[in-house]
Order: sequence, then structure tokens, then C-alpha cells
Amino acid sequence: MSKLYQGGMNQRAEGKGQKAEGRRQKAEDKGQKAKGRRLYQVPLLLMVLSVFASGVGVAQTADTTAAQVLRVTVNSNQDGAVQADEGLTLREAIAIVNGTLPLDRLSPAEQGQVEPLTGNASSQIAFQLPEGQTTIRLVDVLPALQRNGLLLDGTTQPGYQAERSTINELPMPVPVVAIAPAEGKEVFRGLTVAADNITIRGLSLYGFTSTHRETASTPPADIFITHRLPPPDISKQRTPANFAPYYKDDVPAQNVVIENNWLGIPPLSGESGVGSQASGATQTPRSAFGVSVFNGVNTTIRRNWIADHDGSAIITSVNAQNLQVSENVLIGNGVAGMPDAIRLEGAVNQSQITGNLICANDGSGVYLFKPSGAVQIKDNQIIYNGRRLRRAAIYLMGSNHQVTGNQIRYQTGPGVVVAAYPTSRQNQIETNRFSNLEGLSIDLVTRQGTGGSQYADPVVESGTDVSDYQRGDGVNPQRDTSNRRKETGNEAIDAPRFASKEFFTLDAAAAKPSVQVFGKADPGSKIELYQVSGKDDGYGPLSESIATTETDANGNFSTTIAASVGEQISAIAIDPRYGSSEPARLAVVRAIAPAASPVPAPQSPTSPPRCTTPVAQQPPPQPEPPPDVVRLTVPKNIHFALDKSTISAATARVLDRIAQVLVENPYILVTIEGHTDPRATDTYNLALGERRAIAARNYLLRRGIAPERLTIRSLGERQRVAPGSTRLDYARDRRAEFIYRDVRDIEVIIQEQDLQIEP
Repeated sequence: MSKLYQGGMNQRAEGKGQKAEGRRQKAEDKGQKAKGRRLYQVPLLLMVLSVFASGVGVAQTADTTAAQVLRVTVNSNQDGAVQADEGLTLREAIAIVNGTLPLDRLSPAEQGQVEPLTGNASSQIAFQLPEGQTTIRLVDVLPALQRNGLLLDGTTQPGYQAERSTINELPMPVPVVAIAPAEGKEVFRGLTVAADNITIRGLSLYGFTSTHRETASTPPADIFITHRLPPPDISKQRTPANFAPYYKDDVPAQNVVIENNWLGIPPLSGESGVGSQASGATQTPRSAFGVSVFNGVNTTIRRNWIADHDGSAIITSVNAQNLQVSENVLIGNGVAGMPDAIRLEGAVNQSQITGNLICANDGSGVYLFKPSGAVQIKDNQIIYNGRRLRRAAIYLMGSNHQVTGNQIRYQTGPGVVVAAYPTSRQNQIETNRFSNLEGLSIDLVTRQGTGGSQYADPVVESGTDVSDYQRGDGVNPQRDTSNRRKETGNEAIDAPRFASKEFFTLDAAAAKPSVQVFGKADPGSKIELYQVSGKDDGYGPLSESIATTETDANGNFSTTIAASVGEQISAIAIDPRYGSSEPARLAVVRAIAPAASPVPAPQSPTSPPRCTTPVAQQPPPQPEPPPDVVRLTVPKNIHFALDKSTISAATARVLDRIAQVLVENPYILVTIEGHTDPRATDTYNLALGERRAIAARNYLLRRGIAPERLTIRSLGERQRVAPGSTRLDYARDRRAEFIYRDVRDIEVIIQEQDLQIEP
């Protein structure tokens, strides 16, 4: 079990102010119970309804509204108790702008770092750390940022180059100032925001997590956004979320901006190593979450690189209405806990997820869990996700969401899944581009489940369970009763049905001949036709929208499109009353003349999968022509002790050899399968097999192998090496196997002469 799922801290709030706050809450709780008024009636994670640690809970602030507007410059990377010395620390700077540290407690040298501001300026924390001392190592949680309008600005540090991006895909300047826990210290949170109009800019935060103790805390995270003084102890409150103890004066933080930060990864020491930083090549403990919006409205998260977290890059809990997530790079998150890059729950109405690169995360790119309100998901690149769990690239619960203009590729699951429960309807999914999916482009889950999908995992028994809902349940039959509207996502709007499996060109001699396409769908719906990529398996990915038309009162549609001979086409129906349908079974464009040449099938990629590419300083060399066969001398499996998933010293040497081969052969992709011996239940062994696969994958990540090259799965006891029951047979069963594949579809031959088996 990961630190994230077992995350929490048992920190008790101290001080008279905290006791006073507890008395206020008890008194107000009685009044609220009498009146029956609860401010927030939304689902929360169970984890967030536990003891809130001291970072925010300590009632230490004076009336900050009367404090002077200041610019405070941090010139020391030290941390610890406040003291008058030659350097001003970040902890001291936060206390100064919060109004809890009088200037007369500072030394003259420290007072020289505090400058009053005039006019309409807001308070600022700037940085001028000595060269080579730009990482601030925290020994404890910092005080919350409680000064309205505060700007915490890492771009003020000398050496920061705002105009220089480290990657081509999005502008990503490299931070200079980093904030991380001190060696041997567990600090569960980097920065806590508990006021309005706060901006955090140009910093690197990483290594913030916690381990389980007697009680849990609100989520550990690099940046945590909440209202001022959330309840320190809710042990007397009923859980879970529907009974959350919030009151009218617990106003969420508003208009917080998180921009140009690197979360979960340290700054680069040079232009090389872009991939290694994103893949977790650091000995610092992995952060739990990136940005946790616990209770904040109008939050903006833009142009951040958020990577290598145990859990999600961005997560919401109580209230995150009008959340704006744009132009971020989210890579390699969810490696040991909540697997989805962006997970939204609670109040999220009018939120937008726009223009992000979401790549190589362990679950979905975007996962909406029982949200209150509608979300727009548009113009994102969502690729190579589902590395650990086979989920949809976008998973929708709730109604009235809009999913438009996204590119969804290389997903170990469907493109977009609409849940059956809770009721999910009027979700519009259109003008997206899909390719290389293990499932439908759009999958409307039914509560009964079809269980017989051709996209079902061949190892896992079919049927409807949690994984079916997250992975999708395959093609739905045509609606034969109105009751199906109640039990299927988007109220079971029917997929269009082409009148024929083949449509013939009107002018075969033209480069793009005209083709008349006709069929039937729900009356009153819009039909969006797509070009389909991939092999002819009946339901290929919807690769490009090529035309739209409308159905008549009887549900008939007809239109003329330009399509090449051999091209595959499909369609979806969109009805504002219900939402978007699953795709139609594809049809093929044919020519009457037999001499017409078919369109060649799409080719596999000829370069290694990469989430990002570094800004080139010089033109890259031309790749050599690939050989017909790649011969690798590389181990195919590693072994584990009884009921263990830890990497032994002998196993580490085997993994080092595998990592070396992968570094030398960047075209090679790997699927890691976890296996067990049969001496436990199937459920237990599947979980144990997953832990073993995760352990092997995470070791390779630490050796700099990019997460988009590694996929994991668990087979438990279902594929034993031998059917025997000796100790040697069981030792061979307890393994992780490595399935190697060349991205260029070149045959890979594994030579196992150097196979190493633990004694």
C-alpha cells in the first residue's frame, strides 16, 4: 500500500488561539445542528475528513488587514525557528507578511530585506538567494499564506530566464528556487494558501508527503488551497462527506493563481535530462499530490510542470468552482496511489481543463468523480496514459460536461467513458481525435454491463465491476426499451447505423472522390462523421471529424463527403437532450472499378514514445535505418520472496541490467507483468502481483526510464511457470516478467542465457 493511500499525519494543534477556535466551532456546531444548515453538501474523499495538521490550523495570525504592504526578500535558504541573524528565511518572510512577526524581532541585516510599498501594490515575497544555495530545505510545515493579494515570486531570483523554455510543446522556464523537505524530515505540505488573490510563481516544490499514523490529515501536497482555519479536529463529526463541518464564515480562498512552477520535480541542472526529471530520477521522497484545491473558487493553475507524484497532479475536494487548468504539462503521476492526472470531485461547476499536455500517468488523464456541476475539457493532448490501470483517457460522472477538440492517443482503455451511475446525461463529446485505443472512442457504460466486449481484458473475467466501469464495457446494443435510458450513460442515446457496410464513390478518378453516406439514428440528433484509423475490427478510433449532418423526423440522415477509396468511416449522434452516442460500426469507401487502389493502413510510429522533447540546441542527427530484427541479451524476469514485493540486492542487479538495455535501445517498450504463486485468494494475489509490477516499474523510473515506455499489469496466480507445488516451483512463480516490444514493429528476440533466479 502506498504512502499516499495511507497518507496522513497525527499532528495536534497547539496554542491558546487554537483552543479558542475549537470553542467557537463547538458553539457554532450546536447552532448549525439546531438550524440544520450545512454550507457544503458535497462528497469528499474520506481521507480529507480527518485531523487537519498544524500548518493552517494554528490560530497565530493577528488582524492582517491593517498590516503594512511590504516587499520581503528571502536571502537565506536555511529553515528553523525565527531568530535575529544575518539571513531572512522563507518562514520568517511568510510570518512578516502575515503580520505575526514584528520587525523589531529582526536583526538590522534582516530588516534591510523588508521594504514598504506604496500605491496600489500588494505584498510580495521575493528571492535573492546566494548562488549554489537556491534550494530551501524545510524542517517543518510552513505557516499558511494568509495575506490577501500576496505574490510569492520565484522569478525574482537572479538567474531565472522567463523567456527560455526547456521543452518544445509548451513554454516551461526552469525554476531556480526550490523548496523541499530537509534530509530525514517528513514535511507533509509545501505551501498552504488560505487567503484571496494569492499568486505563487516560478518555484520548484517536491518531496512533500506523509505516512499513516493514528489519524489522517487533509491531503499532503506541494500546494494546498483552502479556507482560513479549517477545523483542526473533526473526530466528533459524522463522516463521510455529506456531514462536513463547514460554516458560513469558512469562506473558500478566491482567485488563487498557481503559475510557472515545477511541482514534484527539482529544477534541471542543465538542458539535458528533461526526461529523467519527469521520470522521477531523484532520491528525494516522491510528493503525494501536486495541487490540492480543498476549498477554493476561481483558482487558476496554468503553465506548470507537474510530474512524478504518488497521487494525482491536480485534485479537488470540497469546493473548486470555476477552476481553470490550462497549458500545464502533467507527466508520470499516480505511480503509487490515486492514479489519475486530474481528479475532480466536489463542487466544480464552470471549471475548464484546456490546452494541457497530459501524458504517461498511471490512470485516466481526467477523472470526474461524482462532481457537482459541469466541466469543459477541451483542446488537450492526452497520450500514453493508463500505465498502471486500464482506464479511459477521460472518465465522466455527472451531467452537462463538454469534451471537445482533444487529441487522445495510445490509451490502454477507451477514449471517453460516460458512467452509468450516478446518473450521467447530456455530456457532449465531439470534434475529438482518437488513435491507438484499447476500447471504443466513446463508451456509454450500462449498469448491467455487456461483459462480452471484444475490448475486454482477455485475462480478467468479464462482467460489470469497478474496473469495467472505469475501463468501459464495450459496444451497447440498440435501445429496445425506455428503461435503458435510466441505466446507461447519456441516457442510452443510440449510435448511428449506416445503411450499408460499404459506400461506393461517385467519381473514382478524383483524388478525393465524392461519396454519399446515409443511415439512421435517433430523430432530432446531429450526426458527426469521422475518418477511422487502425485495422478493420468494426470499431476503430475516430481519428478526424470530416462532416456533420442532421437527422429528419424519422431519424434518417444523408450527406455527401469527400473520401478516398479504402477509407474507413464512422459516426456519432449528438442530441442536446441526451448527449453524445457511442460510435457507429464502421463502413468502408469502395470503388466500382476493381483497379482502384485502397488507402494504405496507418503506420506505426517510427520513433520512441516521448511526452516532451527538449529544445534542440542543434539539429538532431538522422536516425539510422532500422534492422529487420533486434536481438537483446537481457533478463526477462525477476523474482520475489514469499509474500513480498520489495526489490532485493540480487534483483536490483538484474533491474540495473534491464535499465541499461532500455537506455541503449530507446525504441524498446516494456510491459511489466506481476505474478504470484497460488497460495492465496485470487483477489489477494492480483493485488500482490500489482505491487510487484509497481516495484519493478518504479525502480526503472528511478534509473531514468521515461514513464511512457513502461506499462504494468497484474496476472496474479493465473499464469504460473509450472504446475508443480515444490518450493522451487513456487519460487519461480513469484516473479515479474518483462515483455519487450520495438515501437517500429520490429521483431525482438530475447536471449535468456543470463536469466537470474533468486535462490
